[in-house]
Formats: sequence, C-alpha cells, structure tokens
Amino acid sequence: MFLKHVKGGISTYTVAKALWRAVTNENENILIVSYKSDSSKALFEKLKSMNDWLPRDKYPDVFPNVKRDNRDELLFDNGSRITCLVASNKSIGRGSTYSWIHLSEYAFYDRQEMQLLSAEQSLAKGSHSVLTIETTSNGTSNNFYKLTMASMKGNSKYKTMFIPFYHDLYKKQFKFEHDEAETWYKDNNKGARLSVKDLEPDEKLLYEKGCNLRFIMWRKYKLLDMTLQEFQQEYPSNILESFISTGSSVFDQTTVLDRLNSAMQPYKKNEIVEGVPELLHKFINKGLELFYLPKRGVKYYGGCDSASGGGNDYSTISIFNEEGQQVLSFYNNRVPVYEFAEIIDCIGKWYNYCFFAIERNSYGLPVLERLRKDYSYLNLYKQKLFDQRTGKKKMQLGFTTTASSKSVLISDLKENFEKGLMLVECRETLQQFQLFVENANGSMGNKKGDKNHDDLVISTALSIQARKIGKWYV
Repeated sequence: MFLKHVKGGISTYTVAKALWRAVTNENENILIVSYKSDSSKALFEKLKSMNDWLPRDKYPDVFPNVKRDNRDELLFDNGSRITCLVASNKSIGRGSTYSWIHLSEYAFYDRQEMQLLSAEQSLAKGSHSVLTIETTSNGTSNNFYKLTMASMKGNSKYKTMFIPFYHDLYKKQFKFEHDEAETWYKDNNKGARLSVKDLEPDEKLLYEKGCNLRFIMWRKYKLLDMTLQEFQQEYPSNILESFISTGSSVFDQTTVLDRLNSAMQPYKKNEIVEGVPELLHKFINKGLELFYLPKRGVKYYGGCDSASGGGNDYSTISIFNEEGQQVLSFYNNRVPVYEFAEIIDCIGKWYNYCFFAIERNSYGLPVLERLRKDYSYLNLYKQKLFDQRTGKKKMQLGFTTTASSKSVLISDLKENFEKGLMLVECRETLQQFQLFVENANGSMGNKKGDKNHDDLVISTALSIQARKIGKWYV
C-alpha cells in the first residue's frame, strides 16, 4: 500500500511500472482501477503517452507493438494487456485473472471491503502476482484506515509504504513554490534565510527527521492561509498525520497525533509474565497492555466500560496513577460479564486496590453487583443522586451515563488530555480519540462505520471521574 500526499507522483510511477511489466514480459494481464471516470481517463492517457514515447524504431526487438488500442485497453503483440477501469458497485475483475492489479485512490471507493476482496480473488496465484493500493487518505471511517492501522501493527498481509512531503523526490516538483517561499521569508526577515536556531519545536522535530530548511520555509508559507491540521491532512510528514480529521472531532487532533507519535510501547509478555497474576497471562499483548507495574504506596484510579462479550462492543479498563500517568489498558470483546468482573477484581487488587469508576448503564450493573457480592470489592465510585419526589439523596454505586452527564464526562477528559493533566499511552485509545466526534444533534460518540468503537474513550473518561472525586474507601 502506498500512502501519499496530494500530487505525490505515485500514480505516475504506478502506470510507468505497469507499462514496463507489460512490454518486458509476455502474457501479462494488468488491471488499473481508479475511483472515478475522469481520474481513470487521466491515468490511462498518461500511460498511453508513455507508451508513445518508447523508442520502438530504435529498439524493435525490445519493445512490442500495440495490437489494439481502445478507450480502456492496450493490447500488445507479445500477449500482454493493460486494462483501466472505474471502481463501481460491481465486483472488480470478475471473470478474469490478472498478474497485477493496482487500486488507485482506494480510500475513495464505495464498498471498499467488497471491492478489495473481489480484486484479491481475481489475482493470479504465483510469485510474480502483485496487488497494490495507492491513495491519499480519506479520514478514518473506511476500510483503508483499518488496513493501514492493522499493517502498522503487523496484523495484515499488506505492507504500508509512506513518503513524507519533505522527501528528496519532491525537491524538483516543488522548486518553484520553494523559491517563492524563500523569497517571502527573506522579505520578512531582513534578507536572512531560515537557520536551525530559528526553528520552532515542531519544526526542529521535522528537521531532525530529515526535513531541510527549504521545505520548512515552504511549510511556513503554506501555513499563512491554512491551519496546521489542514496542512497535515494535505501534506503529512508521517502516516498518522494523513488521517487527521479537521471536521467535528471532539479532541484536538494535533494533540492526539503528538501523543500517538510519542506513546510508549507496552511490556512484552516475556518481559513481565512472572510479575503478573496468572489470571491475566492469556491477555498480555492481546488486549491487556501494561505500561507501568504497580508500586507500593501509589494510589491508582481506573475507569471501566462493560459489554456483553458477544463480539460487538468491547469491555474496557483504563488505569492511571494519582499524577495522571496511564499504567494499564484492557480491551476485549469476547469476555463475558462474569469473567470481566473477575478481571476487574484481579487487576484492581494487584494495583493497590485501585479506585474504580464503573459505568452503571446496561452490563455495568451486573458487573458492580458481582464485584460487591462475589469479590467484596469496596473501592468503587459512588454517585450522589436526589430523589425528585422526596428530595432525599442517596448514594449509588457506579457512574450513570445520561446525555447531560456524558457531556461532563467528555468535557473533563478533553480538558485533562489537552492541558497535559494526564498522559495517555495506549495507542488503541488514542486512535479512538481520532474517531470521536460531535454529531449535528449535539450527541457525541464514535464516527459511524463498521468496527468503529469508543469504549476506551469512555473508560478513560471514567478514570478522570474516579480521580476527580477524591475518595478512597479502603
């Protein structure tokens, strides 16, 4: 998979590679798919133009002649064929077998998963068969985002390749704009060119990664009439920047991205298994992420969001120490309620009798009942509620989420996260921060889309309430 910025030149490279394969090998059957007709036409015209420039007169034994030239097909007399199609609701490549399939601007296809599955089935089985994907990103509510995240975790057969905006490949392409930006910078800095000592902290990070001063001046020039998030979306310096959403995201996406780039890796199973309760061994690095082991005398605060264990929503636990540093994350969609209560009890007592705020709604109520009755777990959040009829107050275990209380829940989390009052280490949580939006009707939750979740957002928000209440019942 090639993840690129706008006008990155990858599509040009791709059609050149397709032509090279067709003219240097016999009986190649190559399919190039684009997401709309004008894009498909432009790609194919580019390929045909390259083909016209091949020196057939000079090297007649090297380059085959064109046998058929149609609107969407080139057939050579060596038996090789290149076809260019538009992605539609129909399956890609049905009824044919291809040696190479290239999906251009895949993130903009309708029904991406179906189209990719169809393409995979049409690919010839062999060591020279290739399926490539090339696209700019298109937000996080699509199959391409999921493919990329899985690839970054090593959980996909696809490998992600990314070229940042400051790569040497683009020096010539952006030369005119770079000259213009340098002139602007000098005009506004008494004729002086940008130097390393003038760099802002975020610019220093780019410079250390290989971004030269010309690109940084160009970046400054671009930021005169676009926001940083808009720039990162159009000209990303790393994979995660390309998925930044500038729309209705609840959490500041630049802050989320900074944390994603800096978050620590959890312990590996072979590093800590001896110090972990036996009940938890099977979950280490499979939903249970440990960043810091419990320390004597430290108070820990956690939030829990409960699910049925049926495979849709996830049961989640997020634990932070009293300073706001995340120490543990747990997420699993196959744990039944009775087992989740046992896991909370085990983790809580291991972390010095952690103070838990557990969402009371739905499956949270039986979890709370089991913790109190079966495990005698006492260090639990209690919510003060008033009886509207009698005016009397009562204490109730757990946090009841309503439309109004959820606003407070998320508002407190946003403040703590964006002001640096907490440090989130779990990348899965941060990726859910990317998907968490405010809808037109004022409600908040994950973006619509299959397999999008916000369970870790809720458990993290609940941990803030646990720390905020300032109680300790044990």
